[in-house]
Amino acid sequence: MAAMEGGISQELTPRYYALCTIGGMLSAGTTHLATTPLDVLKVNMQVHPIKYYSISSCFTTLLREQGPSVLWKGWTGKFFGYGAQGGCRFEVLYIFLSSASAEVFANLALCPFEAVKVRVQAQPSYAKGMFDGFPKVYAAEGARGFYRGLVPLLGRNIPFSMVMFSTFEHSVDFLYRNVVKRKKEECSKTQQLGVTCLAGYTAGSVGSFVSNPADNIVASLYNRKAESLVLAIRKIGLANLFTRSLPIRMLLVGPSITLQWFFYDTIKVLGGLCCFELVLSPLQFGNGIFVSAILTPLFLS
Repeated sequence: MAAMEGGISQELTPRYYALCTIGGMLSAGTTHLATTPLDVLKVNMQVHPIKYYSISSCFTTLLREQGPSVLWKGWTGKFFGYGAQGGCRFEVLYIFLSSASAEVFANLALCPFEAVKVRVQAQPSYAKGMFDGFPKVYAAEGARGFYRGLVPLLGRNIPFSMVMFSTFEHSVDFLYRNVVKRKKEECSKTQQLGVTCLAGYTAGSVGSFVSNPADNIVASLYNRKAESLVLAIRKIGLANLFTRSLPIRMLLVGPSITLQWFFYDTIKVLGGLCCFELVLSPLQFGNGIFVSAILTPLFLS
């Protein structure tokens, strides 16, 4: 089996898939690890919106009450959970060529880690980390406790993934056409990197807005602020679903998405493989259109 583009082929061997998976794991895991302090602020603002009414109040209050180490709570869940998600996401993208299919598998891997991470970050006395948090969740709620937030998690990440891929592609096209006003092939590597980073930040920010309601619901369910999806929506309120923690999510997700693409391609290049170009492919299903984000392998020139 080979991936073809303009007469160039890359044999999809087990080594190729393995490097795709490892690249996805390391790129997603390391970037989410680096943004753990912002994630701690975001989760606490979602779970305790009255106490932490702004980014600055959340930051200063957490430091005063729990010390600097609080900003790194849940780092193991960020690294291993989102590493597993990244590995599944990029691996399945190559197999099924669909961002939606990739996200389903990726979130099944992420969900248990997210369940413990959110509790550790928002409940000071719950657990120190993943190793004592996992047994505590299982003892209290059984296996169901790890997947309590699966539906809103899918509702957060599937739309995010699809909107992010679509926005990234259209942002790149817009920047080359209207800002740089040159073809990609005519630009320097530095200019291409600049376009990629700006498009990545834009894609992450737009995806954050679309997925923000589900992200608030995930934090609410895992911290037992509501017992069901419907109750969580009622308790948070429609306006708050879209606005609560949105600024810090955009601050968090934009750089994270940009760095993931950069690190992922770097790992693949160091492994002697190709990097990607993103292509949006509309697939017809009945009377509707499903847009599938396909990552087309290209050799670096």
